[in-house]
Amino acid sequence: QVQLVESGGGLVQAGGSLRLSCAASGRTFSSYVMGWFRQAPGKEREFVAAIGWNSGRTYYADSVKGRFTISSDNARNTVYLQMNGLKPEDTAVYYCASSTRKVIFTTKAAYDYWGQGTQVTVST
Repeated sequence: QVQLVESGGGLVQAGGSLRLSCAASGRTFSSYVMGWFRQAPGKEREFVAAIGWNSGRTYYADSVKGRFTISSDNARNTVYLQMNGLKPEDTAVYYCASSTRKVIFTTKAAYDYWGQGTQVTVST
C-alpha cells in the first residue's frame, strides 16, 4: 500500500501561482511513476503531469505545458507541482497518484494509488 497526501491548494487570482505537494508513504519503493490529475465539476478526471521517480523524466498535458512544472524530492518521498500563469480553467480538484508501471502513462487506469485531492480555485 502507498499513502498519498496532497497539500498546497487554495484560491488564487488569474495569473498567479501555487505549488502543490504530494507526500508519499508506505511501500513507496513499488512506485515508479508519480502523476498529477485534476477534475473540474461535471468533467472527467484528466491527466496533468507525471514524473519518473528514478529517471526524472517528465510528461505534461498540452494544456499546462510551459506553465506547470512537476518535480520530485526522492529523499522526502515528495512530488511537487509548481503552477504558474494560472487560468480560471485550471480550477479543479487536483489529485496525486502513483503507478507501479515503469513507463509514464496518461490514463487513470495506469495508476494504482490516489490521494484525497486538494482544491485549486482560480478567480478572474
